Amino acid sequence: MIKIYNFGQVSKEEIFARAVPEVNVEQVVADILADVKKNGDKALYEYCMKFDHANLTALQVTEEEIEEAVAQVDKEFLEILEKAAVNIRKFHSRQVRNSFMLNDQDGIVIGQKIIPVDRAGLYVPGGTAAYPSTVLMDSIPAKIAGCPEVVMVTPPNREGKINPVILAAAKVAGVDKIFKVGGAQAIAALAFGTESVPKVDKIVGPGNAFVAEAKKQVYGMVSIDMIAGPSEILVIADGKSNPRYVAADLLSQAEHDKLASAVLVTDSRELAEAVAQELEVQIPLLERKEIARASIDNNGKIIVAETLEQAVSIANEIAPEHLELCVDNPFDYLDSIRHAGSVFMGRYCPEALGDYFAGPNHTLPTSGTARFSSPLSVDDFIKKTQFTYYTRNALSAVAADVAKFATAEGLTAHAKSAAIRTEDDFQ
Repeated sequence: MIKIYNFGQVSKEEIFARAVPEVNVEQVVADILADVKKNGDKALYEYCMKFDHANLTALQVTEEEIEEAVAQVDKEFLEILEKAAVNIRKFHSRQVRNSFMLNDQDGIVIGQKIIPVDRAGLYVPGGTAAYPSTVLMDSIPAKIAGCPEVVMVTPPNREGKINPVILAAAKVAGVDKIFKVGGAQAIAALAFGTESVPKVDKIVGPGNAFVAEAKKQVYGMVSIDMIAGPSEILVIADGKSNPRYVAADLLSQAEHDKLASAVLVTDSRELAEAVAQELEVQIPLLERKEIARASIDNNGKIIVAETLEQAVSIANEIAPEHLELCVDNPFDYLDSIRHAGSVFMGRYCPEALGDYFAGPNHTLPTSGTARFSSPLSVDDFIKKTQFTYYTRNALSAVAADVAKFATAEGLTAHAKSAAIRTEDDFQ
């Protein structure tokens, strides 16, 4: 059963403790990366047989396979995918940055170019659940950024097939190439390239501990979005909240993973106890009840605060991935929220809206990293290049300053490179 605490009666370490995987996967992942880097496709086929029990003859998904998969997907669900894609495109289109140029001084032009990465890699988990939402959320911003090519990797089933809804979402989102490979070996293929899988410049997307570790180890050779930890939700709810709604929202994240964290912070002891009881009613009804049970029992918490203002302060310290404000007038509290991946406001805005449909991205910072990082966005798929132009006269006006600055740092060649172009001006 979920634990209930009065804030101030237990240590912050106990309240804010986060679940961490018990298995050390660092060396296992390092070996897989080295194998794929050395042996390419051969290693991918072997790992696919070992981990996915699929005997593949080709890694890339064909157009025929995509069309066959789309035909299997319920038409109503296809329409929902399209509606969600419209919302995601609408939101992320507002994030597009523009290049700029400044030429307000004679003989000087400076500026910045916005350039999309050449190739983006998207990891989509297979495992215990299929996530077409991840396909939309992670590939649509890349396309809006202008990436010429988006490459997706995802593990196949024993028959060597990809879940049809994953392929349908990829078609809706405009993914360019899809490969049947998962796990750390998929991250290696994207980072190094193989005979079949092209090397990418940026890898995004969630995964298990092996995938997260692989992204960590290849960072620097390629860019990554983030090192994602277990899913988490924090709900701030006042005494007027419906305990059935709150319990359902906590379980929406608890069912993800046994390591997931679901936290309620409330100013009402009565609501705290009601939600605890409601969790016991709802958990047995879930298809993933064993996962939700473990998450709630091991990582779930209800914290009773003195005021909603204190509840917001607690939330800021936890810096959750998902934050719900189940209160009257939630916009009154929005400016006070400093550290959260995504905020869901009001009594009729469950976190699931953000997972699938509303438009803001659902790939979010976890494990307290919302204190310094942001949701996945169009910015993740661009890079910036600066440029500078000076005429001879413009350089002459500042060459002595540049040379003196460089000399102060002991870099006389720097100083000479500026002075040498204008020394005739001083003779």
